[in-house]
Amino acid sequence: MIELDNRTDKNYDFALLEQIADALSEQEIELILTDNREISEINREFRNIDKATDVLSFPSDPFPGAPLGSIVISVDKVDEIATSLGHSVDHELALLFIHGMLHLMGYDHEVDNGEMRQRESELIERFQLPKSLIVRTLEE
Repeated sequence: MIELDNRTDKNYDFALLEQIADALSEQEIELILTDNREISEINREFRNIDKATDVLSFPSDPFPGAPLGSIVISVDKVDEIATSLGHSVDHELALLFIHGMLHLMGYDHEVDNGEMRQRESELIERFQLPKSLIVRTLEE
């Protein structure tokens, strides 16, 4: 289940995100939709990186009944990336949500041996999403 905190005036197809969340975890996930300004502030505060990013993930401390964690997504980045890659904003949001979910589940593409990219690929195929996330993460 997704607990949505939409801090923007944008609306998306959240049914797809619920399907993705249900496929990956039984725990609740907090999803915060914000803009480049706020995600830049969060990125600076928690990662000491002073710039906007597309998605951030914050796993919760494990305890009985705890949510899996929080995912923060910039809707400005959703619009920008979807436009530049030529796919829908709903698909871009889903791609970023998958990326955030996998980080909450302990995957880390910066240190693993391709496991996160492999899992992303499987989920992208399962939910019939554009493969642009795989291409982007391979270029990192």
